[in-house]
Amino acid sequence: MAEVLPLMYLHGMSTGDFAPALAGFFGSAAGLSGSVITRLVAQWQAEQRAFAARDLSDRDFVYVWADGVHFNVRLEEDRLCCLVIVGVRVDSAKELVAIADGYRESTGSRADLLRDLKRRAMRAPVLAVGDGALGFWGALRDAFPQTRGQRCWVHKVVLNALPKSAQPTARRMLAEIRDAEDLDHALRAVDAFAHEFGAKWPKALAKIIDDVEPLLAF
Repeated sequence: MAEVLPLMYLHGMSTGDFAPALAGFFGSAAGLSGSVITRLVAQWQAEQRAFAARDLSDRDFVYVWADGVHFNVRLEEDRLCCLVIVGVRVDSAKELVAIADGYRESTGSRADLLRDLKRRAMRAPVLAVGDGALGFWGALRDAFPQTRGQRCWVHKVVLNALPKSAQPTARRMLAEIRDAEDLDHALRAVDAFAHEFGAKWPKALAKIIDDVEPLLAF
């Protein structure tokens, strides 16, 4: 129930509708009146505020990933999205660093988020990963100029430029580029991909070649 209730709220269910909706699952004695749901919403909001204000001085993030996620729930016409940053610490643990509303392609929205992380004493990560179209990159240069940037392989959607028959081989070869032990091996894998697919499907190859430096910033 602890997981279901927030999801129902996020999907736009009003507080008065919770009790009848849940009665079929938990019975009429579930005790989820409108006032109980209102108190739970206030509790969730307090937890979110505490998360957004927590001190980050005791964390060292080696990598961070930035993205913007749209949800078709409880949104106004301006179509704000959730700006998300996930980090990996030096102990290899993955952690949600920040989540805030804003505009996915807006440098201003990203700058506000990164300035807030810096205000809470987050140290500069070694590498940041994100979509090439994000407003994140300009904001990153201002907040953490020493952090290197890498384009996200998922958002490059190289496979979409290839026929299905070629995708299994391409997926394997892309993994060899992405997971190469060093830059030299990665560039050799890029050359192999170009030899295999460049002549027939130049658009697929261009998705790598055009951004090869930021894609291999590891």
